[in-house]
Amino acid sequence: MDAKIGRLVGAVSAFFSSGDNVPWCGRDVIAGCEREVAEAATEGQRNESIMRLSWALVHSRLQDDVNRGIGMLQASLGGSNSPLQAREKLYLLAVGHYRNGDYPRSRQLLEHCLQVCMRSD
Repeated sequence: MDAKIGRLVGAVSAFFSSGDNVPWCGRDVIAGCEREVAEAATEGQRNESIMRLSWALVHSRLQDDVNRGIGMLQASLGGSNSPLQAREKLYLLAVGHYRNGDYPRSRQLLEHCLQVCMRSD
């Protein structure tokens, strides 16, 4: 468990100290994710597709996309079925706020992510 926490703390430190190394996502990928959500046959597929769409949106260069991704993640955070899912959503929310320049909120979300990580291990 200490090794996991150490890696996560290292990743968080690198996130805040090394510049913006988070990948970008283009409109074509976002459009593909939107189609995937629309074509999902089951609730499980739809939830997975929505997570991929949220990921793509917060990694967009367009602020409107980032804000849309943040909104989707905030709306779905309470419905997380597992600590892993909650951590993933918190991390993506942190990325979105980081992209918007709200670094204190991003850091706060990452700290919450660490707390969820410690409780689930």
